[in-house]
Amino acid sequence: MNYTRLNTNTLFAHVPFPRKRRRESIVDGKMKKMPHFWLLEVSKERVGKPLFYGLKIMDTHLLLTGGVEKMLRIFNLNRPDAPPREVDKSPGSIRTVAWLHSDQTILSSCTDIGGVRLWDVRSGNIVQTLETKSPVTSAEVSQDGRYITTADGSSVKFWDANHFGLVKSYNMPCTVESASLEPKFGNRFIAGGEDLWVHVFDFHSGEQITCNKGHHGPVHCVRFSPMGKSYASGSEDGTIRIWQTSPATADENEATGANGAAGKVKVGANEAARKIEGFHISKDGPNEG
Repeated sequence: MNYTRLNTNTLFAHVPFPRKRRRESIVDGKMKKMPHFWLLEVSKERVGKPLFYGLKIMDTHLLLTGGVEKMLRIFNLNRPDAPPREVDKSPGSIRTVAWLHSDQTILSSCTDIGGVRLWDVRSGNIVQTLETKSPVTSAEVSQDGRYITTADGSSVKFWDANHFGLVKSYNMPCTVESASLEPKFGNRFIAGGEDLWVHVFDFHSGEQITCNKGHHGPVHCVRFSPMGKSYASGSEDGTIRIWQTSPATADENEATGANGAAGKVKVGANEAARKIEGFHISKDGPNEG
């Protein structure tokens, strides 16, 4: 089985694949240490700014972070010496962050408080809250900008990304930490959590399509690739597994709009790794073969 080793400990990272850059970059944050920028092609390390839990890159040059300081920070990667734009007033430690539609709107959730908060960057205020009973551990904006996918407790929810109403909510077979909507057809989604498995569900019915086994610890993050031909899962076991989707017939595409899992490629951390907390595959990644 082919895999790439990442010489790091705990990953709190989002993984961008810029279209104009053929090398894969990883933003990696370590507890009580500095986040690092990795180029997998050359395995070099560039030291960044202080640690945050959530990291997200917008248009390959804006880095959004949030963490225990209850503050959002926006770094301009083209100006590494410039101070970040800071947005405070978060009601709790920040668990996850995401851009919504533009670099003027941010989604965030807290580690111990339910709900997803919508921030106006210009005013620095929370303008909308998507209410949930449990803290939201994952929030993803769909590639077409229509849906916000969240995971909280044992449920996966889909919200209208423009009007912010709840569209669908499904109970999961276990406590889930992450979910991701298939980007090309939008007819299925993946979820991972405490049962160590990566589940694939039908978006319209909530029925399970398949279940991928292979991790040896809880799954903390799952994401589809930009074209939906594969999806990745990060786990407590210190590995990122990339699950390849199988070719589908025309009838299968018409019926499901997506593909079932056919195999996996393990991207492993070194033996000292503790767990993978999160990652992100950017919308403008390289073409998938």
